Parts: sequence; structure tokens; C-alpha cells
Amino acid sequence: MKILVTGGLGFIGSHTVVELQNEGFEVIIIDNLSNTSLKVLDGIANITGINTAFENLDLREKEKVQEFFKRHHDISGVIHFAASKAVGESVGNPLLYYENNISSLIYLLQELQKLPEANIIFSSSCTVYGQAEKMPITENSSIQPALSPYGNTKQIGEEIITDVTKVSNINAILLRYFNPIGAHPSAEIGELPLGIPQNLVPFITQTGLGLRQELSVYGDDYPTPDGTAVRDYIHVVDLAKAHVIAMKRLLNKKNLEKVETFNLGTGTGSSVLEVIHAFEKVSGQKLPYKIVARREGDITSAYANTDKANDALGWKSQSTLEEAMESAWKWEKKIRSK
Repeated sequence: MKILVTGGLGFIGSHTVVELQNEGFEVIIIDNLSNTSLKVLDGIANITGINTAFENLDLREKEKVQEFFKRHHDISGVIHFAASKAVGESVGNPLLYYENNISSLIYLLQELQKLPEANIIFSSSCTVYGQAEKMPITENSSIQPALSPYGNTKQIGEEIITDVTKVSNINAILLRYFNPIGAHPSAEIGELPLGIPQNLVPFITQTGLGLRQELSVYGDDYPTPDGTAVRDYIHVVDLAKAHVIAMKRLLNKKNLEKVETFNLGTGTGSSVLEVIHAFEKVSGQKLPYKIVARREGDITSAYANTDKANDALGWKSQSTLEEAMESAWKWEKKIRSK
């Protein structure tokens, strides 16, 4: 079966492509290379031995999306990653996020609803919960007003998909994941941000190599055990495997509703300082960092209750925080040694 992976050369997308190919799926990737590199295709090929079909396409270009589906009308399922994803950047440039994240989804769904049957997995986020009132966060936790345009695009995306499935042959799974980190154990693919990293772990590993002078820790006055913000950090390979399981669920018609929602995380919250200490342990070096003011759009704490995914999907995260940090460090050292 042919699976379209949009944003398939991105961090989570590339790892999901590998896991899909490991399970025998034929994959075609769409990516506009706005936050990645064509070299990722080589990394995927080095792992799986497969030269993956790829199209450099911006999903905001409606006519090109239409033309793509005229040529690829035999797609069995779509995993939709393509989106801008930095909370801070979205606060500073909201229109970019609304155009990129919403328009691309709409144009994709317009083509999918023309098919006799279509399946889509949507890359959602724990940001839809905002600052949840209770921890851990379940799928039944209330959707809070978004604290950033990025978070709002995920909420709106979920609403659009839910509305469309009511009047079409589209079935969907919304995967709300927490904080993906790490890299493939082969160190052939990993997180590859262009410019200054927006996420914590690549900033840590770049600082560890001396590419950044020091890490900024945004706030140490949160109501948490050590004062720094708490998140649920999940190894990207564990996350990728969940997407494959979810796609099989749709293809095998095991879904119980037209739209299903699952949290993907480890179920454990780790503070920024705990992540730094995990890096220091696996790297054997001290990390230079400084405490700075809180960042607009950030919340205090978010970690998942993963019981629903554990039970319904038969999926559970496997890797520890230290294992994830070790793989990220291995990846960072490899790409900088070339």
C-alpha cells in the first residue's frame, strides 16, 4: 500500500518513513525543504536500502496539490506532518503559521474527499490542551484557549478534520504528541533544524559541541520541583512507530469512530534542568547555561496519560530520557564531523 508522508524529510516525518518502510509500505514523500535538507533522503536510504519517491512541493500551492493527486490517485493513506512548528516564532509571525498550517491542510483534505475512501493521520500536539488543569493529561482533558498561534493551528486543524469526516469518506486519527527528541540509533537521521534551533534538545547538543556559546533556560520561577518548565520528552523512534500502528488501524478498519484521538508521550514529566543533567551524564561534560526570563507562549507543565494509546493501539514508549539524549548527542557529533 502507498502512503503519502507530507513533511517527510522533517524530524518526525523522516523517522516515520523509515518505520513505514520497515513494515513493507511503499512511501512517497512531499516536502518543501523549508526546514530540512535533501540529505535526509540519503540517510533514509542508508537505513532501509530504499530510494524513497520524493516531490519538492509546497502544499500551500493549491494547483500543484491537485496535480499531484491526479498522478497519485492510488494513495491508501496520508500522514500529515507538513507544518511550521515553533511556538516562539508563531507568536512573532502568526500569519505565516495560519497560512502554512491551515491552508496546506485544507488543500490536502479537498483532494482526499474526492477519493472513494481516504485515511489521514494528523500530526497534532499537546499544545491543544494549553496549560491543563490536571496532570497527567488525558484525551478527555479540556481544550484550553491556545497560548500561541502554533497551538491554535493545531486546534483548528483538528476541528477542520472532524468537520470534514462527518460529510466524507475520510477516516482520521489525531495524534497529540508531547516533545519528540533523539535520533535514529544508526545516526543516519535526526533533528536537523536550519539556523538557530527552536527546540531544547538540538540547542543543548549544539551547545555541547561549542556551536552555541550557552543555553538559555527560560525561567526558573515556575511552580515545579526545580523551578524550570516540565515537559514529556519522547524518543522520536517510539513516536514514529506509533504512526505506523495508527495507519494500520485505519487501513484494517479497526477504528471505532470516524475520528480517533490519542496522546503520545512517555507519561513522565522532565524539567529543563533534568534534560540538561541527562545530557551531561551521557556526554560526560558540563553544559554552559544561564537562566533568562520566561518565554511568551510557554506553559508550566505538560505530560501525558498514555493509557488510551497503550490499550487501543497496543503501543508504549520504550526509550528512557538518557537513551534519547544519547542518540541525539551521537547524531549531533556525526553531522558536525563531516
